[in-house]
Amino acid sequence: MTSALQQQAFALDARYNAHRAPESPNFRTLYIRRRSQLLRETQRDPEKWKQYLRVRSMLLQQRYGSSTVESTSSNSSSMSSIVTPRGHLVPTKQAEASRALVGGTSIAENYAFVGVHHIFDQHSEAVTMVKFANNDKSKICCASLDFTLSICDVTSEPPIVSAILRGHTKAVTGFDWSANNDLIVSSSLDGTCRVWKVSDFSCLRIVQDSNNSQFLCCMFQPINNNLFVTGNSRGELKIANVSTGRFMKNTCKIGGNVLCLASDNSGKIFWVGNDKGEIVSLFCELNGALCKTKKILLSPNCSITSLSYRAWISREARDPLLLVNATNNSFCLFSVLDGEGTLQLKKSFQNRQQKHIVRSTFCPIMSFRQGACVVTGSEDGSVYFVDVEKVGNRAVVNTLQGHASAVLGISFNYDESLLATSDLQGLVILWKKGNLI
Repeated sequence: MTSALQQQAFALDARYNAHRAPESPNFRTLYIRRRSQLLRETQRDPEKWKQYLRVRSMLLQQRYGSSTVESTSSNSSSMSSIVTPRGHLVPTKQAEASRALVGGTSIAENYAFVGVHHIFDQHSEAVTMVKFANNDKSKICCASLDFTLSICDVTSEPPIVSAILRGHTKAVTGFDWSANNDLIVSSSLDGTCRVWKVSDFSCLRIVQDSNNSQFLCCMFQPINNNLFVTGNSRGELKIANVSTGRFMKNTCKIGGNVLCLASDNSGKIFWVGNDKGEIVSLFCELNGALCKTKKILLSPNCSITSLSYRAWISREARDPLLLVNATNNSFCLFSVLDGEGTLQLKKSFQNRQQKHIVRSTFCPIMSFRQGACVVTGSEDGSVYFVDVEKVGNRAVVNTLQGHASAVLGISFNYDESLLATSDLQGLVILWKKGNLI
């Protein structure tokens, strides 16, 4: 209980942080970091914490008026769900092996992130994407509109920024780790993709678009990390070779602005989302050629901002799913039906998202009792843990409040002990998992 009340106190201060020293963002960042530290160090019994919250809330309201971010109850009430006639996502009542991994605890207990581990503020503008290294608890990379990427070590005491990767001359829109974490590929509005060596933080390759198109997303080919896939502002999907630093001749025209990418584990099927509300499935040949197979229209007046693939929900029930965020105030789950990447809508949840690139992700272990959990950012400044087997307000099993602006990036480390979230003001918050006291 104490940890939960500490988190509420931090969230209360974070909601009002935009009002403090509006001309001095550095001071606001320093203030909220120090508040987080003090709250972690302060020891109070639950009743005193509740009294403190009431007094603190009253003082902040008297000083600043209503906060710009709504309360937890109002945020949660906006989270409703729409279920397709097909019914349950997975037969989770039979998921004995998955439950055994966590001792049969509930979804809410599994994802009780109760404290702030650290706050990074090395970026001066929005952090558009955060991602932990593959099967690694120590390294995380952040991409920002301030033209840079950063690599951080989150297990040192205290966590540190290991390097700032400089070279792009415009906003960095996305990046990806290679399978063994020795390389990072980044995309930028400057019309280049850069390949970085993690060992010495140097730039290994610069790949220029022949038409100077803006690159909006990128990812390594899962089974051949000598290739990476890019999406640009001309609606084109291209594949580049790391060794040569050149794009292959094959170009696949999607249309619109290609905003996000995902692939299955084999690297044979890719999904692409654009700003026309379309999700396009593609088959990747052995020689790297891309061939469009299927296309669905989620909504004609929205952008697809995030795609995330999961090959299984439980060890007992293989059910490939695609998690999708869109600017029509929703995020959706699609079932992958066949080897051509055909999608069928399973469930849709409402979310606060109308204009920003908000991302979501599956929980990596997917350990559950009566459901499966995903986590998403939101433009209301909250982070939502959603049990996709439930409906209505019961679907939200945890809500993290600490950001004072739209939450854009989401990433777990591989054992789910830390969750990283990034926002429009450039803050990256590391949340730690723990059991409520």
